[in-house]
Amino acid sequence: MAALAILLRYGRRAHSHAHAHAHGLPLSRALCTTTAGIDSGATSASMAMRRLRREFDPDRAVAILETIDMSSISAGSTRNALSMAARRLLRAGRFGDAEALISSHLSACKDEPYLAAVLCSYASANLPEKALDAFRSTVPSLPTPISPQPFNALLSTFLRCGLHHRIPTLFAELSKEFSITPNDASYSVLVKSYCMTRNDAKAKQTLDQMREQGISPSTKTYTPLIDSMYKQKKTKEAELLWKEMIESGCKPDVAVYNVKVTYYGLQRKLEEVMQVMSEMEADGVKPDIITYNFLMSSYCKNGKLEDAKVVYDSLAEKGCSTNAFTYKYMLSALCASGDFDAGLGIFKESLKKNKVPGFSTVKGLVEGFVKGGRVAEAKKVIAEIHDKFPDNLSRWKKLEKELGLDSDSENTPCSEGTSGKIVAEAKSVPADAEGVEGSAVDETAVSEESSDDEAPVAGEVPRGPA
Repeated sequence: MAALAILLRYGRRAHSHAHAHAHGLPLSRALCTTTAGIDSGATSASMAMRRLRREFDPDRAVAILETIDMSSISAGSTRNALSMAARRLLRAGRFGDAEALISSHLSACKDEPYLAAVLCSYASANLPEKALDAFRSTVPSLPTPISPQPFNALLSTFLRCGLHHRIPTLFAELSKEFSITPNDASYSVLVKSYCMTRNDAKAKQTLDQMREQGISPSTKTYTPLIDSMYKQKKTKEAELLWKEMIESGCKPDVAVYNVKVTYYGLQRKLEEVMQVMSEMEADGVKPDIITYNFLMSSYCKNGKLEDAKVVYDSLAEKGCSTNAFTYKYMLSALCASGDFDAGLGIFKESLKKNKVPGFSTVKGLVEGFVKGGRVAEAKKVIAEIHDKFPDNLSRWKKLEKELGLDSDSENTPCSEGTSGKIVAEAKSVPADAEGVEGSAVDETAVSEESSDDEAPVAGEVPRGPA
């Protein structure tokens, strides 16, 4: 693709020049190292996808993407590949390149699933308006009638980018302009947008509107509304909606059960979390990683860190893949309890899985090592971060200077003993420990970012609550 080739040439040149200048390398040598080891002729799609997940250098990520024959992979894999490469560019501050990368695939949008995949990728680059332009320019070239699939993908892009207030207008205008008949997934996004703006009355009216159109509200439609009630601590209203959902013939799924788990988890109600999980088991619903993350969080908040560790160690046999929130919760709890050795183990595991928690969480580990006089370990953690995320280091460099870990600093890092386990002031993990609070919608966002699994494009409704 011409646009992609231009992006690669420009991006490699700019990135390599900066790298060469910083390391004193000849520009020609830096250009060679940017794409070293990428063989476009011998890379299978599955192998390229695996390499793309592990690659955080934006130019190399785009180069790997170029080796993938998009016609040989599903729409879900297309969306994942494009989104990963776009995020790498976005995190390097190359917004224009991220847009150019995604837009270069529009000319290949000959069917609805592929267009839906590309539209969803714009959310990863936080470019909802560009997705709208792409929808308007590409949909007329598709065979008619148009199904709701690309329409739903566009609405979900605005939802993921936080432009909830725009969705009702887009829903009405675009469905009329392109003669699209909204389906259950379309209305689910609309309901969620109203819930996110706390317009619960409109959300409930939408359920009535669906019935008037001959569409029965599904579990997915009820989920954001039930979640909204719980978030507002309107438990009676939430329970009434749950009852209405059951009586209308909808079977609860893991997403709507996670709404309850989230609510009780954030209220530090461990027994209630476990009760909901018992209900899930009785209902034949298998808990997922979001469920277990909130169970571990609840254990930690109630001073039962060892129980949280048992759950963590059993995740693999339960068939659950960890996500960034798993490591965030456990690392925060271990650091708050002073167990920095176990925290280091969690950090290393997150590095292997490419699901490293955010700055504030890992910062607690580094500060704990420095406080305990273990400067070498602190420096090693930061070095690992430098290697993994070379384009996103400003806060880490500032922290190094504050802690006296940078080479230019004359300060001696503070030390309060050399033990690997500093006794915490309290035996239980504080409720406000960074990374322990959260919601299932945050979980879902992170899961999407970190997932190695192929995500479905049809409908494009985030599976977590609002």
